[in-house]
Amino acid sequence: MEPAPFDIDAFLSQPLTARIATDGPSVRPVWFLWEEGAFWVLTGPWTKLFHRVSADPQIALVVDVCDIATGLVRQVIARGRAELVPFDVPRGRRKLIRYLGADESRWDSRFVRYLHDDPDERGTVWLRLSPSSVTARDLSYTVVH
Repeated sequence: MEPAPFDIDAFLSQPLTARIATDGPSVRPVWFLWEEGAFWVLTGPWTKLFHRVSADPQIALVVDVCDIATGLVRQVIARGRAELVPFDVPRGRRKLIRYLGADESRWDSRFVRYLHDDPDERGTVWLRLSPSSVTARDLSYTVVH
């Protein structure tokens, strides 16, 4: 495997949106947490993603940025077999803080409930992707003014 052209961990620690592709094909945007060499996505039986991954766990995921003002163009593409694993509140809090900030009193109630409802009763789980392959590309360019 070639060395990455940029720090993948630093890139994936930003509050970016990923897109997950499942069999169908179907693609959907998701918020994610990158921890322990895996992508963590909150899901449950109320989502099509949960049902698609339950039926066929092979997925692909892309996280990218394209800033035409600066010419920064980077992408990380991951592929592998997703797992549906039990939800844990501390990881859920870290994920939501990443996108919504630390002050939970400012969060929309639909996000707060993930941290306070019983995940077993609601069916909340993590989709965990420990990628079998990761490709990072830096396609940045120089902006001429």
